[in-house]
Amino acid sequence: MNILTTTVPIWVSIAFIFTFPIAIFRMASTAKLADDSAGFDGEKARKVVLIFGLSYLLVVSIVVTTGFFTVNTLPPRILLTTTLPLLLFYLFYVSKTKMYGRFLENTPLESIIRLHIFRLVGVFFLITYFYGALPKYFALSGGIGDIFAATTAIFVANAVEKKKSYARPLVYVWNIVGLLDIINVAIAAVISTKLSIENGTKGVVAIADFPFCWIPAFAPATIVFLHIMIFKKLRMA
Repeated sequence: MNILTTTVPIWVSIAFIFTFPIAIFRMASTAKLADDSAGFDGEKARKVVLIFGLSYLLVVSIVVTTGFFTVNTLPPRILLTTTLPLLLFYLFYVSKTKMYGRFLENTPLESIIRLHIFRLVGVFFLITYFYGALPKYFALSGGIGDIFAATTAIFVANAVEKKKSYARPLVYVWNIVGLLDIINVAIAAVISTKLSIENGTKGVVAIADFPFCWIPAFAPATIVFLHIMIFKKLRMA
């Protein structure tokens, strides 16, 4: 079978392969910055994030070559077997570890907010839609929503860093909107898949193919977890 999806030009796939892992490197760098003398080993945390993140993408890439994710089922198989398990792993394991607790305690709120800049990857939703690989509603809601969340994260983080009087309520509003956006994308994927099964169209199968499978496999669960982290950080403040 083809290594790269044939639904878009090869340059789009290659650009995505080199762009998407930047998110993992950014998260690893943020973990390193949280290093302090209170027992949090930033370098160890950086290595853990890198090894886990890149290994996870590798495993997903191997599985996708079998065609397992590209079967048009409801709910989308890739959401059921990667997105959901990863979110549960974050919520019921990672959030209970000492490393996570100390990371949350030692990391500035603005640094966690800036991690959402990686949602600029949403531009690939628009590109794949341009080439006819994704349905319009799903691509536009996912792409525009993610790009909005990513760009506004810059201004929200700056407001927090400069201790603006409106920073705290702004973070709450931005965080809620960003969380609703990612939930909307997941719902849109389910609806688009249902319609594609009924009408015999491709639906969102394109993002279950390599390399775009990395988006549903990693991004939704990670984004939701980052939003939860921000809420926790606000309560700590």
